[in-house]
Amino acid sequence: MPELPEVETTCRGIRPVLTGQRVTGCVVRNPRLRQPVSETLGRTLIGQTLLDVRRRAKYVLLVFAGGNLIVHLGMSGSLRVVGVDEPPAVHDHVDLVFGGQALRLRDPRRFGLMLWHAGEACTHPLLASLGPEPLDEGFDGARLRELMGVTRVPIKQALMDGRRVVGIGNIYASESLFRARIHPLAPASGLGVAQYRRLAQAVRETLMAAIAAGGSTLKDFVGGDGKPGYFQQSYAVYGRDGQACRACGATIRRAVVGQRATFWCPRCQRGGRNKAD
Repeated sequence: MPELPEVETTCRGIRPVLTGQRVTGCVVRNPRLRQPVSETLGRTLIGQTLLDVRRRAKYVLLVFAGGNLIVHLGMSGSLRVVGVDEPPAVHDHVDLVFGGQALRLRDPRRFGLMLWHAGEACTHPLLASLGPEPLDEGFDGARLRELMGVTRVPIKQALMDGRRVVGIGNIYASESLFRARIHPLAPASGLGVAQYRRLAQAVRETLMAAIAAGGSTLKDFVGGDGKPGYFQQSYAVYGRDGQACRACGATIRRAVVGQRATFWCPRCQRGGRNKAD
């Protein structure tokens, strides 16, 4: 599933190419996404100028004077700029046409969204209850500790709760906890000030490194320019169960936490799980 780095990479690929361009057409080949694409989308957008491309959590926001087009890439989607004459593939469901170019939504599993919202994006029900951004100024250990509250759920599961903090999906939660030397099953309420300070810094460093690498391409993801990401080549723990830890040589372990696969090094990540931190 595209996470914060993949969505940020998508926005950065689209923004310089299409910002300031006017929508000249809209082609909906298959409206049956997680929620149906509106039959009036073309009438709403044609003639409007794209003012900006922003990200909120894992959503792409296409900003127009009349409102925002909210796009979610679902489990396997991508949003990329193509030539208007490029033939669509079987899973290319929607094109927004900007003269000789098109912004094309590909979604093989059709779990994505493309919804028009007349108004500020933050007022839409999908975005209204989201937590703060981990890359914003002011996101530090004290703030993260405050967001986690007194919950005793495993810290890895708490990190993935978008009501507490957004954009830290399964891959980057595991990688961030490795960087911070914190066990993913440690209760969130049991971590100390120093551990939260390390974790907040690790989250920022992990996300920024992933963005610099163009995100992760495990199956279908490509950025707005059509290029895959490469961060998966430097994973420390994610998907590496049974392999040697790159730092200490111990065998990476795997468990299911909150119905998601979780990976950690039993030697590097003792912090929070016992008193050895």
